[in-house]
Amino acid sequence: MNNLNRIVIFGATSAIAEHTARQLVQNGASVYCIGRNTNKLNRIIADLKVRSVNNQVVDGINADLADTAQHPILIEQAIKSLGGLDAVLIAYGTLPDQRACEADAELTQKEIQINALSVINLLTLLANYFETQGKGVIATISSVAGDRGRQSNYVYGAAKGMVSLFLQGLRNRLMAKGVSVVTIKPGFVDSPMTADFDKSGPLWVKPEVIATGIIKAMQKGKNEVYLPWFWWGIMQIIKHIPEAIFKRLSL
Repeated sequence: MNNLNRIVIFGATSAIAEHTARQLVQNGASVYCIGRNTNKLNRIIADLKVRSVNNQVVDGINADLADTAQHPILIEQAIKSLGGLDAVLIAYGTLPDQRACEADAELTQKEIQINALSVINLLTLLANYFETQGKGVIATISSVAGDRGRQSNYVYGAAKGMVSLFLQGLRNRLMAKGVSVVTIKPGFVDSPMTADFDKSGPLWVKPEVIATGIIKAMQKGKNEVYLPWFWWGIMQIIKHIPEAIFKRLSL
């Protein structure tokens, strides 16, 4: 089982990250939270301090993670605050308007930068740190949307697919170094990011369900996990539909 005593969460103000942080702190972990929304971040940190059980470190800082120039400084601050680093969770991103991206190449580029390129920059820095340390866990939230391009969200899916593929290579590189690289692929999550979606179907779950799955995957050093588990089967079917048929489907 991997040690999850000192963890930094990038994108701590997302619903999934917030619930993950709560469960970690209640399990006795020290957590450093990084998020863009200052008021929400401060509220989350205050809540986590109340939930702490062993007077562990609960701290954080406001930052725009799309600004890759800040990444080295943020990592250094987190390590200093926690007194070391056992694991990281990268949980930030946006859900772009597909139609708007189709009409605006600059917007598409911006969304790819936020959801893929900035994440890859952060992963590169963290991989080098953990490789030198010789142990640790790098967990990153990707998405089932990255498994196959669909007309309804292919800009978002392309970004997540890029991250998933990068993580595959990183996992292969760091396996012999004692570092676990975990790809998290949630399905439909009832969160503020999906506020405009119809959530009446049976596939929707609460963020705390995903949070529990993330922690278990990090502890066990899993390679890639679909959350909830049934999304693995769903995506196996979707990925194996012949292209000649798939391109005619309205997905």
